[in-house]
Amino acid sequence: MAAAKDQLLDAIRARMAAHAPPLHALVVPSEDAHQSEYVSEQDKRREFISGFTGSAGLALITMEEALLWTDGRYFLQATQQLSARWKLMRMGEDPPVEAWIADNLADEAVIGINPWCISVDSAQRYENAFSKKQQTLFHLSSDLVDEVWKDSPPVEPRPVIVHPVEFAGRTVSEKIKELREKLVHEKSAAIIITALDEVAWLYNIRGSDVDYSPVVHSYAIITLHSAFFYVDKRKVTVEVQKYMAGNGIDIREYETVQSDVALLASGKLNSSAQVETDVNEVEGSKIWIDSGSCCLALYSKLSPHQVLALQSPIALPKAVKNPTELDGLRKAHIRDGAAVVQYLAWLDNQMQENYGASGYFSESKGSHEKKNIGTKLTEVSVSDKLEGFRATKEHFRGLSFPTISSVGPNAAVIHYKPEASTCSEMDADKIYLCDSGAQYLDGTTDITRTVHFGKPSEHEKSCYTAVLKGHIALDIAVFPNGTTGHALDILSRAPLWKEGLDYRHGTGHGIGSYLNVHEGPHLISFRPSARTVPLQASMTVTDEPGYYEDGSFGIRLENVLICKEANAKFNFGDKGYLAFEHITWAPYQAKLIDTKLLTPVEIEWVNTYHSDCRKILEPHLDEHEKEWLRKATEPIAVSS
Repeated sequence: MAAAKDQLLDAIRARMAAHAPPLHALVVPSEDAHQSEYVSEQDKRREFISGFTGSAGLALITMEEALLWTDGRYFLQATQQLSARWKLMRMGEDPPVEAWIADNLADEAVIGINPWCISVDSAQRYENAFSKKQQTLFHLSSDLVDEVWKDSPPVEPRPVIVHPVEFAGRTVSEKIKELREKLVHEKSAAIIITALDEVAWLYNIRGSDVDYSPVVHSYAIITLHSAFFYVDKRKVTVEVQKYMAGNGIDIREYETVQSDVALLASGKLNSSAQVETDVNEVEGSKIWIDSGSCCLALYSKLSPHQVLALQSPIALPKAVKNPTELDGLRKAHIRDGAAVVQYLAWLDNQMQENYGASGYFSESKGSHEKKNIGTKLTEVSVSDKLEGFRATKEHFRGLSFPTISSVGPNAAVIHYKPEASTCSEMDADKIYLCDSGAQYLDGTTDITRTVHFGKPSEHEKSCYTAVLKGHIALDIAVFPNGTTGHALDILSRAPLWKEGLDYRHGTGHGIGSYLNVHEGPHLISFRPSARTVPLQASMTVTDEPGYYEDGSFGIRLENVLICKEANAKFNFGDKGYLAFEHITWAPYQAKLIDTKLLTPVEIEWVNTYHSDCRKILEPHLDEHEKEWLRKATEPIAVSS
C-alpha cells in the first residue's frame, strides 16, 4: 500500500513538471468545493494521495518533499498512517503551510491549487505570504490528483428530500424573507451561499451526498426578488420540483453556478419569472459572500470592489435553534440515550459471559476465562451492535459520524476509526472509549462515554475523575451575555491542568438539527477562532474534555448542552446571564470515579444527573435494561 502511494507521488510530480507553467509545489486540501469538513468519497483527494484518513489536514507536494499538516486530534494517527516519504507537520507547533512555502521555496515559485477546493480567506492568506518572494498561487484548470486517481468512486445521484416544517420549525419563505431583510440592511443586492448545511437549512431540504451528513451538493443564490438552487437535476423528484416552484426558487444545473455568478456580477442574472435583473437596483450595492466558505473559483468571477465579505447571515440563525428544533433535539437525545444504555447493558453482559470480565459494576478481578464463542467481540462488531439499537428508534436516519469504538491504546488516538480487518478485540483489562452519534429527523446526537469492564488502575481512575470534574465545571457554568467559547474553554481544562494533564482538541462544538454534527460559527476552544462569536441562548454546544495517554488509554466524556438564560441572583451591568441545560442521557461509570477527588457539589451533580437519567430513560427500556440502569445510577457516596 505504501509503495503504491509513493508511486502516486512520482506520477503527481511528473505532471507538475510537465505543467505549463511548471509547478514547484501542489497544495492538496481536505475540503471540497463547498469547504466542507466532511466530504464525499470522490472528494477525498488528500486522503487518496497521502494515505492519511483524518477529516482535517492539508498535503503539500514539492519536487523533493511531501508534507502533511494536521491538528492535535490526529498527530498520533498521522504518524501511524504516513509512509516514510511523508513528513508530518503539527499545526500549532510547526509553521503554517503558507509560511513554510514562503520560507522554503524559491523566488517566483509557482504553487498549484484547485480553485474550487480553497476558500477565499485561505487563498488571500497564501497570496499575502507569497508576495515577499513573488511566488504565485496558480489556479489549476484540472485537479492533478484526479488525473492519477484512476479508480475514484463514481458519483451517485442521490435524491433531494424535503425536510418537513414540523421538524424544521420555520418555512422557507420565512427564512428567505429574513435573509432579504439582512441583504437590504447591508446594502447588498445578492448573496452566494456555498456551505452545504446552509443551503439545506435555508431551503428546508436534506440529502445523502455526504456520508453521515444529510446534505446535498448544491449552491444557492438569493437576490432581492429571486432565488436559485444549483443541483444535479437527476436528484430532483417531481415533488421537489413542485416544492421549489411553490417557494419561488429556480432550479439550475449544479455546474452552471460559475457562469451564473459571472452573470450576477454583470447584472444579467435573471430568473425564469423575471425579465429585469435586480442586482444593480441599489446604487453601490454589493454581492455578499462568506469568504470562509466561498471558494476561489466563484470569487474569481466577481470584481473585488463589488464583494461584501462577511460571515454568512445564515450561520447564526441556523446555530440559534428555534423552539421546534430544541424540542426535537431533546426528544432525539432521549431516544438516543436509551439506545446507549441498551448497548452498555448488552456489552456488560457480553464481556462477562464471553471474556470472564468482572463487569461494569464490580472492581474484583474477573476470571478472564475466554469462552468458546463463535464470533469474537471487536471494536467494529460491538459498534455495529450500538448502531443496531439506534436503528430501532423513531426517526432514525443513520449515524452522524463514524463511531469511535476504541480499546486501550486505540482510545488514545483521538479520532480513531476502527476497520473490521485490523481493529482490536475487546479486552476486559483495558479502558473502552465509545464516541458515537446518530441522525434523527428531529435532531442530531453526539455522545462519548468511557468505561472499564475489569479492574481500573488508580491512575486511570484519577484521570477519569479529572476529566469528569472538567465536564461538570462547564456544565454548571454561569456567564454573562457576550462571553465566547474561548473564555469558557479553561473551565474544562483547569481540573486537568491541576494534575499536569491536558488534551489537544477543543472542548465543544455546535451541533445541527438533523444536519452536520459539527456546526459553527461558535465553539468552545483554545483556538483563536473561538473568540469571534459569543454564545447565545438556544445555541447547542458539546461539553467534551478528555485525556489521552499515548500507547496506553484515552478518556473522553461528552454531552450536548443547550445554552439558556440563567436564573442568576443579580444582573451586573444589565448584560443578562447564561447557563447550560444538558440534554444527553447516559450514566457515568461509578467504579471509574475516585470520589475522594470530587467536591460535595460535584457529587450532588452526578447523583442528580443519574436520578434524572433513570426517570427519563426507564420508559424506553425493558425490565433487564431498567434493572441495569437502576444499578448504574445508584447514588455515589463521599469516600471516607
